[in-house]
Amino acid sequence: MAASTTNSAYWKGFRDGIPFILVVTPFALLFGVVATESGLNLLETMGFSIVVIAGASQFTALQLMNDNAPTLIVILSALAVNLRMAMYSASLTPYVGKAPIWKRAFIAYFMVDQAYAMSIVTYETRPEMSVAARVSYYFGVVTPIVPLWYLFTLVGAMVGQSIPPEMALDFAVPITFIAMIGPMLRTPAHVAAAVVSVALAIGFAWVPYNLGLIIAALGAMVTGAQAELWFARKAGS
Repeated sequence: MAASTTNSAYWKGFRDGIPFILVVTPFALLFGVVATESGLNLLETMGFSIVVIAGASQFTALQLMNDNAPTLIVILSALAVNLRMAMYSASLTPYVGKAPIWKRAFIAYFMVDQAYAMSIVTYETRPEMSVAARVSYYFGVVTPIVPLWYLFTLVGAMVGQSIPPEMALDFAVPITFIAMIGPMLRTPAHVAAAVVSVALAIGFAWVPYNLGLIIAALGAMVTGAQAELWFARKAGS
């Protein structure tokens, strides 16, 4: 019975992950193209995608490298963009924290935005799921996403120069994040953090080396935390 439950959870996750193929594919293609145009060879491009598996921070690092930013700035900026992964991990811990350590290690490695977004929504709406079923669901979502990230990074790196500009692959980047973030704006605190992040990112776009993004991220986190406290106090009064 338990095996049947984890099986069904896996395949539900797989089905929920399939729509993201529409944005992961051009996103990976675009990274492969940009990476090779930036001077990375095929091995470096693939190593980047396989080791990091975080499109936003990968693009941030590439842009800064093209701008000849200091290595420390490149590393700090990529880490700052990826700070969301630490928050994702903390958010998932109550649901999968009791899984065996090797499974948690794989979850950490495969921590991508799409898998987190689908998993946290499912875990919150289905509290009866067992830890094993939650883990299976997570890996189900990852299955149609990560292999295609690898594959189409390779395709982009190999045939990038021949992809016509009319395909406008860069559309995948904003659409991916809009699709993930939109359904997650469920409280006023979430909305406040999102609005502040957009405003600060635009307002500080002039800051060198994309450091405006770090300012926006910090401002959004502070805004979200303070809004949560304010609404909690208001509800308790």
